[in-house]
Amino acid sequence: VQLQASGGGEVQAGGSLRLSCTASGGRGFSGYNIAWFRQAPGKEREFVVGIKWSGAITSSSDSVRGRFTISKYAARNTVYLQMNSLKPEDTAVYYCAASYIPGALTISTLERSYNFWGQGTLVTVSS
Repeated sequence: VQLQASGGGEVQAGGSLRLSCTASGGRGFSGYNIAWFRQAPGKEREFVVGIKWSGAITSSSDSVRGRFTISKYAARNTVYLQMNSLKPEDTAVYYCAASYIPGALTISTLERSYNFWGQGTLVTVSS
């Protein structure tokens, strides 16, 4: 599967952005877990949120819980990351990632669990 991430940009603190991750090729996202990671300047890449395509399971990091929401639009093979109440510390390159684990009951927060990655989209939050 190929992943195409989009929607990044610059926004003031307190604002909102929506990122998109669209799958192409093969079966689309069917059977996959999809996650968003981010990497801030000088920091390691970290898990943000994830979703199981075939179910209602989601997961999010403590730093974004209550502000960021992940959702899916099946007909478009697209996963969205709605980011509200953005803070300057949310500034990072955001990556979508996917792993084919049809029977998974949880969503991994580890980079090594994901073998398909999008190209990254930059989000800049100014104070």
